[in-house]
Amino acid sequence: MIRGVLFDMDGVLVDSEAFICRAAILMFSELGTRVTPEDFVPFTGMGENRYLGGVAEKHNLKVNIDRVKVRTYEIYDQIASGNLMALKGVHEFIARCRNKGLRLALATSADTVKMEINLREINLAADTFQSIVTGLDVINKKPFPDIYLKAAENIGLKPEECLVVEDAVSGIKAGKAAGCRCLAVTTSFDALALHEAEWICSSLVDVPEEAISW
Repeated sequence: MIRGVLFDMDGVLVDSEAFICRAAILMFSELGTRVTPEDFVPFTGMGENRYLGGVAEKHNLKVNIDRVKVRTYEIYDQIASGNLMALKGVHEFIARCRNKGLRLALATSADTVKMEINLREINLAADTFQSIVTGLDVINKKPFPDIYLKAAENIGLKPEECLVVEDAVSGIKAGKAAGCRCLAVTTSFDALALHEAEWICSSLVDVPEEAISW
C-alpha cells in the first residue's frame, strides 16, 4: 500500500521553466551565443548540468559547467524574485497527503541553490518534506531511477510503497524504473507523452483519490 509521496519540483510544485529558460538564454547571450527556448526542450527535467550542457553541445560551445550554472542561477534569482507562485493545488494536495499520514520527499534534478530559491518564492518550508534529494546528491540523473531510489530510502520506504509526482517524460521513466507508481501532471508535456504514468491530471487540484489510497 502507499506510504509515501516523492515530489518532483519544477513543473509539479512551481512553474519555473520560463524563468530558468530565460536566465539560461541571457547567460548564453553573455557568452556571445544566441539560443532559443526550443533548444532546451530535449533536456527538460534532466538537471541543470544537462539542461545547459546539452544546449552548449548543440551550439558547439565549450563551457565550464560549474561557472555557467553559477551565472545562470544569479540571473534566475533576480528574475524569479517576486514572480514565482506555487502551481494550483500544491499546498492543498500536500495537506491531503499529510492528513493521510504519508511520508513526503522532494526529489528534484535541480541543484540546491535553485531548489532553495523556488521553495522560498512559493512559501513552502523545506521541513515540509522528511527528505530532500537534489541533482547534486546522485550521479545518474533522470531518466535513471537513482534519485527516486534514494528519496524512498531516505524516508525509510521501499520504492513500491511510493507515489512519484512528475511532469516530465524523463521523470516518469525514472519513477517507473525505480519501481514506484506515478502520477503525471500535464504542466510541461501532454497526456500522450506521459502515458506511462498510472494517473494523469491537469493539476494537483484534480488528483483522483485512488492515486493516494492504493
